[in-house]
Amino acid sequence: MEGGGGKTWRFASPNTTLAAAGEMSLLKCLLQLHACLDEHGPRPVIPLSHGDPSSAPSFRTAPEAEEAVVAALRSGEFNGYPSPATNLLARRAVAEYVSRDLPYKLAHDDILLTCGGTQAIETVMSVFGQPDVNILLPRPGYPKHEAHAMFHRMEIRHYDLVPERGWEVDLEAVEALADENTVAIVVTNPNNPCGSVYSYEHLAKIADIASKLGILVIADEVYGHLVYGSTSFVPMGVFGETVPILTLGAISKRWAVPGWRLGWIATCDPKGILRKTKVQDSLRSFVHLVSDPPTFLLGAIPHIMKNTNDEFFSNIVNLLKETAEICYGEIKEIKCITCPHKPEGSFFMMVKLDVSQLSGISDDEDFCSKLAKEESVILLPGKALGMENWIRITFATEPTTLKQGLERVKAFCRRNESQAN
Repeated sequence: MEGGGGKTWRFASPNTTLAAAGEMSLLKCLLQLHACLDEHGPRPVIPLSHGDPSSAPSFRTAPEAEEAVVAALRSGEFNGYPSPATNLLARRAVAEYVSRDLPYKLAHDDILLTCGGTQAIETVMSVFGQPDVNILLPRPGYPKHEAHAMFHRMEIRHYDLVPERGWEVDLEAVEALADENTVAIVVTNPNNPCGSVYSYEHLAKIADIASKLGILVIADEVYGHLVYGSTSFVPMGVFGETVPILTLGAISKRWAVPGWRLGWIATCDPKGILRKTKVQDSLRSFVHLVSDPPTFLLGAIPHIMKNTNDEFFSNIVNLLKETAEICYGEIKEIKCITCPHKPEGSFFMMVKLDVSQLSGISDDEDFCSKLAKEESVILLPGKALGMENWIRITFATEPTTLKQGLERVKAFCRRNESQAN
């Protein structure tokens, strides 16, 4: 491509897919919203837009996890590149952790370690990404699934999550969307952004459909075990005999340490289909091309997973149950916002915005921008998740902070209420 001065530059025809994928990315939306804030305002900013509770004192990670990291650092054994022995022990620990909830045991060879859940997504999309294939993604969904799939030139086909049915997968739509070029379906459970938790029966139906279609399931279970409703967490890997499953996980959410960047891909495939088709080899080859997680975390992870007290996990779940109740109760008092399904898992809930009840508000993006400017509260517009005039709210924060933020949202809605209502 010709550049300045008539010179032809070889680098002037980049892959622009990533830029396109990022046009409505979560990060871009958050940056735009923060630009609306009045930095000199009298009140502190209350971010109820992203899933990072680590700054809230109540969500501080387990002492056992901190001690394991400190011990690994002080030992002086984990300052270099990861050794095969360190990597082996870490993968073995993750295999044992994931296997606790499965009817079969995973081996260390079934685990690939990644720099957080994001690199796990990138790895999977890189291996399957080809111009002539398509992948089924949920709507609403996690933007990074879509961004990485687009970057690797996959065609994206969205299936809907049905709010009236607790955000369950529209199973009929999945069958209608798939064809001979479909490689996988992504299922997020517990769900970000909806806060839903799928039952054993619903997951079994998803597995049956995937098997019928001859596609694998990519199960994003980063929020695994963070459930507090009537439905228990069932890992998709339970159905590994029915369909090959790649489970994506991380310590970021359950241990409230997203900055530690340790995730994994678990091959839940007791029939060995992914091994026979060389998928497992391709995943391993890609992981070898990119950075390993920090070595001291690899050294600490066996102790983190073995020694974290169950009381820490139960306290986190009870706190999320409390904040979910606060959020659901406060939203019910706002006329222009409705929540179709009480959250039962993860850190989030999706709520419907009725702009017809508001004056001078055009859509969800406008609502969130003006809310940020006037009330210093950050919510995520649903447009960033493929759902116009919906909003995602995060409640993984201190209860008092959450109440203050929602009171500001209520005040904003009252102030902008349409006189026609």
